Amino acid sequence: MISFANAKINIGLFVSRRREDGYHDIETIFYPVKMYDVVEMHAADSYSFETYGIHIPERGDNLCTKAYHLLKSDFPQIEPVAIKLLKNIPVGAGLGGGSSDAAFVLKALSEWNKLNLKAEELQKYAAKLGADCAFFVENKPVFATGIGDEFSEISLDLSTYWIVIVKPDIHISTAEAYSQVIPAAPEVDLCRAIKLPIQEWKYYIKNDFEFGIFDKYPVIQEIKHKLYEKGALYASMSGSGSAVYGIFEEEVNLDELEALGKVFHPVEL
Repeated sequence: MISFANAKINIGLFVSRRREDGYHDIETIFYPVKMYDVVEMHAADSYSFETYGIHIPERGDNLCTKAYHLLKSDFPQIEPVAIKLLKNIPVGAGLGGGSSDAAFVLKALSEWNKLNLKAEELQKYAAKLGADCAFFVENKPVFATGIGDEFSEISLDLSTYWIVIVKPDIHISTAEAYSQVIPAAPEVDLCRAIKLPIQEWKYYIKNDFEFGIFDKYPVIQEIKHKLYEKGALYASMSGSGSAVYGIFEEEVNLDELEALGKVFHPVEL
């Protein structure tokens, strides 16, 4: 069985407060993009996991393995599988690649073993793996609150626009990103702001992570400026970075940005 685990971008990201449990409440919009990792699953005598493509830093069990064991703990009848993951979505980029991989493993295991889990059930399992993991179960644009795990569906369609993503050779951990942020109540209603013409988003829709990250990694800010110079209607760092995306009315030549990072051209879902 082969699954194509897509990425997401954040449109706006406000860090409103630090919670007593150490997490932060946020407000953001998750929007899916067709930029894929490939998750391949085969029957096996025992569970195994291999990865290819972009290097994944070693930090204990990967999310795919955690997803497998999480589901198997409630469904012992799940058969052992060998998972091979081809990484295309950059790591430490704010694009949700790891969370997406885990969500698609959960969905594939449910289908493979005929568990017939509903989307709501899969989302509950996914939420145990990562704050944004549950988003990838249904892959629809949502307004996310809480720690990024409470979703409200929104109407947003960027299919007529051209999106480009630029990822510099910088890895930013979530902990590093939050260490640069001073939580504050959002000054803008994000759900109302996205109803404005896209060219007006830059006046209202912000990513709170940018301010501290730009100071530490000026090249990320330079990428954003270059995207605007090239005619982007809106440009922003995605999530906690380091990837930056631009939304254009039509395709443009961005060869010169390759000196600042790897350029990706996903197609909208």
